[in-house]
Amino acid sequence: MCDYCTVKLIARERDRILQRSARFIGLGSTAVAVVCFSVPGVVPLMTLLLVLPLFGILALSLYWVGVNRSLSWVGLGILSGLCILVVVYLSEGDTVSPSLGTAIVPLAAGALASFAVVLTVSVVRLVTLVLAFVVTVVLAELAIPGNVGMQDAQILLGWMLATIFGYWLSASIPRAGRRIHSIGRAHRAERQASETEAQRRQGARLLHDTVLATLTLLAHSGVGVAASALQQQAGEDARLLRQLRLGATPVPQSSGSYTLEPVEETALGTTLESVKQRFGRMGLEVSWHGTGQVLLPSDVLDAFLLALAECLENVRRHAGVTDAHVTITDDESTVRAMVTDAGVGFVLSDIDEARLGFKDSVVARLSEVGGNVRLFSSPGAGTTVVLEVPK
Repeated sequence: MCDYCTVKLIARERDRILQRSARFIGLGSTAVAVVCFSVPGVVPLMTLLLVLPLFGILALSLYWVGVNRSLSWVGLGILSGLCILVVVYLSEGDTVSPSLGTAIVPLAAGALASFAVVLTVSVVRLVTLVLAFVVTVVLAELAIPGNVGMQDAQILLGWMLATIFGYWLSASIPRAGRRIHSIGRAHRAERQASETEAQRRQGARLLHDTVLATLTLLAHSGVGVAASALQQQAGEDARLLRQLRLGATPVPQSSGSYTLEPVEETALGTTLESVKQRFGRMGLEVSWHGTGQVLLPSDVLDAFLLALAECLENVRRHAGVTDAHVTITDDESTVRAMVTDAGVGFVLSDIDEARLGFKDSVVARLSEVGGNVRLFSSPGAGTTVVLEVPK
């Protein structure tokens, strides 16, 4: 989102909160004032009948202030409240009810002061606020000649609280909005960086599982691999690179074999055979044990097969044997593959942490789908790798 759009959105949200706050405070104070005016003996019956419609206009104005930013509703509400004070002043007799001050304070210090909440965001509104406050104090003094000091203090306090509250909201909401926008922008940048890194890792795995494996065979003059198998593998790599150059997104089906056709759910047994055939062409005889009739989601299946193929590739290149055993088992929640060879073995602590083949193409790949890897080996006793993925 552009900065200009963000500023407009924050300003709109600020105005919405100010308007609703003014409506809530004003309607509550208006209701209290109406109740106080309705108490018998506070004002004459005729005066009460005259001010009730004005209270209705005041409440209507406060309601629309909550949904409309127009200054006209603020002006109408303040005018109706001041008219109530004028009617009380003009209709008072020789004696003034001692409860009249209690009735006027909720009106002057509450209902009218609530408009100050929305009058703190511009110079014009601030001028309106000052004028409304002055006129309210003057009319309240005229309506109740006695006990002016206490009444003025209460009205002043109400207007001050409403003004401070409105100013605090109008200042803090944009500041909070800018901080939220800044945090959101940082989050988007971090997410983009994470996605870029994930794409880089996926590209590295793709390259490692296909082209680099073929180039390694070529570098070793294809020792142990028939020329036809090497030619077929190179052809598959060439087709994959051509698809990538045309902008396609490959979906891995097995180590060294990618397709552009998405697979929602695939039986494990239908894909293990392709892995066996691929390594059979390269001189590694793979013996399968256990079940192959397990359904896995496509992303879990992809990670499982690619990690399995990478383990077999390590056997072919490093174990010094021509056969390996793969045992597939499963329970209610997990599918396991145990890759075993009787090769030369190695010391686990001697594994280079930076090796892409095991750390990234096996361990990290399964971790991303909720799986894990266990490795067992010792010099002269062969190697066993246990791969586990959730169903």
